Amino acid sequence: MTEMVTKPLPYEPPLDGKSRAAKPAHVLDELVRDIDMYALDGIGQGYHEAWKALQERGDMRKLVWTPLTGGHWIAMDGLMVREIYEHPELFSSHVIFLPKEAGEKYAMVPTRMDPPEHTPYRKLLDTGLNPARIRQVEKLVREAAADLIDGFVADGHCDFAAQYARIFPVRVFMAMCDLPMEDVPMLMKFADDMTRPPGKTPEEQAAALDAANQGFFRYVEPIIKQRIGGTGNDLITTFVNGTINGERLPHDKALGLISLLLLGGLDTVVNFLSFMMIYLARHPEQVREVREDELKLRRGVEELFRRFPVVSEARMVAKDQVFHGVELKQGDMVLLPTVLHGLDENENPDPFRLDWERLPKHTTFGGGPHRCAGLHLARLEATVTLQEWIKRIPEFRLAEGAAPVYQSGIVAAVQNVPIVWDKS
Repeated sequence: MTEMVTKPLPYEPPLDGKSRAAKPAHVLDELVRDIDMYALDGIGQGYHEAWKALQERGDMRKLVWTPLTGGHWIAMDGLMVREIYEHPELFSSHVIFLPKEAGEKYAMVPTRMDPPEHTPYRKLLDTGLNPARIRQVEKLVREAAADLIDGFVADGHCDFAAQYARIFPVRVFMAMCDLPMEDVPMLMKFADDMTRPPGKTPEEQAAALDAANQGFFRYVEPIIKQRIGGTGNDLITTFVNGTINGERLPHDKALGLISLLLLGGLDTVVNFLSFMMIYLARHPEQVREVREDELKLRRGVEELFRRFPVVSEARMVAKDQVFHGVELKQGDMVLLPTVLHGLDENENPDPFRLDWERLPKHTTFGGGPHRCAGLHLARLEATVTLQEWIKRIPEFRLAEGAAPVYQSGIVAAVQNVPIVWDKS
């Protein structure tokens, strides 16, 4: 009896009104999946849970292609995410935001540069964000955390996202840049529109991202001009008076670099902290583990970053190639959900469980030459938050009926995080 061979059915888009790109000829039908990075299926259950559910739905541990968000590939395997980060000669940072039409409007440096052009700019960033420099601001960080918590500890409750996470890292960062807090609402709107651009089509999203990018540029331009030649110790003065290959930082590159500094400081840690606190409020036994063990707390902070990645940026295929058996064309875009590396059970067994003593493997801070320059500040802010919170509120929980609101995007977000505790 002849064995019947079944061929994959042609891809048929659902009738949901979403804008979809035409499938390129080199994309096989069996690799097409409807995945919207800005509106993940199952996002109501949690951002990290939604990505893992997508991965586990059928044969998804490979490259897949989605016609949504302008049409792009997605690395659905954790080790593949890491591999792409580590090979800029194959996967360029020239465009890192999706849809590609929006990413081409993104004009911040050095994130959209590849080595060797990228290298001197990264060295300049490290002059202001290296471990020694970050240790100098620990007092500022600790005072900011303590002041915020002291403001609501007697209430017995707070919306952690609104009353702490969206204020604490921003207050620290604005102080490090010597910028006024009254500018924060405008800057955070720019950051939101870049990392989660509104719009129903790639063109609308591109327009929103471009407007936000230009908003950052308009904001920083007079500040840059004012601080050139200055002697202040703030981050902006440090960077605008730095040199690239022995020459003063060009004005257009200064616009991009200082805007990137603000974008990174106003969004990523803000959202990470809220994801972290939701988990801890649901797992009081794991809070008890570190409450009396300062060393375990400090060492375990890296495990929190492994467990709660929030970034899904992209890379552009640098040249025609066959990657893991899949044909890629120069200019194709590949999304890298860092959550899939941190939650890869082959890298981190039982990945949804927080293990304070684990030696975690993750790409939460990216990888390769573009590993996040702000990682030392992020670690300090997470460590201090835990220390100062547990000192004042040793036992806490999510409010009954709490329903956090999750958003996916270049940077994932969560709002409505009601935490309660017994008044002393």
